[in-house]
Amino acid sequence: MKNDKMKNQYRVNEQIHVREVRIVGDDGSQVISTRQALDMARQQGVDLVEISPNAQPPVCRLIDYSKFLYQQKKRQKEMKAKQVKVEVKEIRFGPQTDEHDYQFKLKHAKEFLEEGNKVRAYVFFRGRSILFKEQGEVLLLRFANDLEEYGKVESMPALEGKKMFLYLAPKKAGVAKKSQQKRDREAEETEAKAAAEEAKKVLAEKTGLLANAKGGDALKKMAEQGE
Repeated sequence: MKNDKMKNQYRVNEQIHVREVRIVGDDGSQVISTRQALDMARQQGVDLVEISPNAQPPVCRLIDYSKFLYQQKKRQKEMKAKQVKVEVKEIRFGPQTDEHDYQFKLKHAKEFLEEGNKVRAYVFFRGRSILFKEQGEVLLLRFANDLEEYGKVESMPALEGKKMFLYLAPKKAGVAKKSQQKRDREAEETEAKAAAEEAKKVLAEKTGLLANAKGGDALKKMAEQGE
């Protein structure tokens, strides 16, 4: 069925009714009459295939039509394989999700975004829990903030029926920015490490001075005993 559809995309041989065509090949191109092009195709035992009908004049190739269709099909497969398939992964919350469950789902969302997938997070309100819709909105906003390094918000939390949705798209590799919270934490860790190194250095110096002082006292006592 697909092959038949592809065949109908191109005009071949006597289906080409224009006066002249441009023949393209490995050695360049030339504009000749369609009758002359058909004669050339017969002499070479191939087909005259119109590949660009809207050009002036239309562009054709001298090639075996079956081989041409195979090449086109192969090219389409290669292009399809190169396309990145983006999936939408769902993360579901309740309006009163506990911290353990939240962290578990946050971890999965990070993995989804790192893999290049989109994330659709939503809070499902069952029955009277719709009264906690503000709580659900806060939860989704926290979720978006915690994923700031991995994804960007496509749409803010919005209530649709009994569900409140938040949409996140992955950030490009190498573009993700560190959150202010993480930057502050890393700065504190760097300062703490520097302070520890300085304290270690001071302690080493004091230990050395103490050892030298004890050594001096010992030498002094030996000298006194020698007298």
